Amino acid sequence: MLSCAPLLANAAFCAGSGKQLSIGACDWSIGKSSDPAAFEVARQIGLKGLMVNIGNLNNDLHLRKKEVQQTFLDASRDSGVEISSVALAELNGIPYKSDPRTIEWVRDSIDVAKALGVPVVLLAFFEKNDLRNDAKGKEEVIRRLREVMPRAEQVGITLGIESYLDAREHMEIIDKVGSPNLKVYYDFRNTADAGYDTIKEFKKLGKDRICELHIKENGFLLGKGTLDWKEIFKAIKDTGYIGDGWAQIEGAIPDGAEMMSSYKHNLAYLKSII
Repeated sequence: MLSCAPLLANAAFCAGSGKQLSIGACDWSIGKSSDPAAFEVARQIGLKGLMVNIGNLNNDLHLRKKEVQQTFLDASRDSGVEISSVALAELNGIPYKSDPRTIEWVRDSIDVAKALGVPVVLLAFFEKNDLRNDAKGKEEVIRRLREVMPRAEQVGITLGIESYLDAREHMEIIDKVGSPNLKVYYDFRNTADAGYDTIKEFKKLGKDRICELHIKENGFLLGKGTLDWKEIFKAIKDTGYIGDGWAQIEGAIPDGAEMMSSYKHNLAYLKSII
């Protein structure tokens, strides 16, 4: 079995399988959404990787452009911070469940992930894209995903649904779409905020239905909020979860606090409980 001890300096830990799980952050959480300057900030924090937002309506989701992709690849190489995954955050305001423009965006996001050499695309289902109590919206999402998943399977990309739905509803969507490349992007804080037991829901989904993790508190540093991260990481280890090998720190900055010191604290805290 792989020893975890030498990995701690690189903010990585081992799941029950003995495989390495590394800590990164979302670029929007460190104040550089869809900005190649995020890599240097991540390096200063000490992060190993970065989840990158593909862009927004104003820049036409610019990571779909080859020249922009190269800028991000260059920034990753120069900083030594990996691109760990990509996200379609714009879906929160322009819903995949209803807006026809998003069909192209999700399809293109698969090609973006392939070009950047990452395995996972996060599809955000919050705000206007919230699927709770929206049977019609869920059915449309299922229909659209059925159409695009063959492309994802062809190039080896996983699409991850992040939402406030419980484990049962997530599993229903995955089963109806019927693709091994559709999984849940699991956020422990979101699950708790939706009123569910976040560890029970994690275990109910199981290690094979989850592609990547968000580690966050809303308005608190990690370890200062209401989630028991020691128990959460115990559950991660006990289930043998590894996903795509990444867990991303998101949020976890108190109101009025400085980002850099907050993220250095969050990273140090995660190392201390591993």
